[in-house]
Amino acid sequence: MKTTLEEAKENSHEDIVNHLQQLLEKNYDAEAGYKKAMTDADSSQLKNFLKQQAVLRNRFATELDKEIRDLNETPKEKGSVTGSLHRTWIDIKTAVTGNDDEAVLEECIRGEKASVSEYEDALTNQQFPPKIQHTLTKQVDEVKATLHKVKSLEDLKD
Repeated sequence: MKTTLEEAKENSHEDIVNHLQQLLEKNYDAEAGYKKAMTDADSSQLKNFLKQQAVLRNRFATELDKEIRDLNETPKEKGSVTGSLHRTWIDIKTAVTGNDDEAVLEECIRGEKASVSEYEDALTNQQFPPKIQHTLTKQVDEVKATLHKVKSLEDLKD
């Protein structure tokens, strides 16, 4: 029979892993979303930016994968059904509105805002070990920088 402390530690471990798995899945989705957006963008400058963001999200996924493995758990290997449905929605939207860079940037902003919210929610509602806390804080700061950059790119279109 488990003690209350053992049960609390087990539940905490599960919560940490679940939060990391969700963020991992979201980064797989973001990487795929940026790759998809590259095909919709017209500007070579925008395509290059989107490629850099896909690489960044791949790095985030690799870091989260390692953190999950360090907790002796098996990381998820792909994104979510929701992410796949979102990319389908983007396909439909771009077919209707035309593949223009402004629409691509708007979707990037929406996606980055959602990422910031998910990271901040995880960081606020979960006590992570210091190493994981540092990794997640660093990642959310980079997502915020991306959001700022995307907004500035959108301003250039006006």
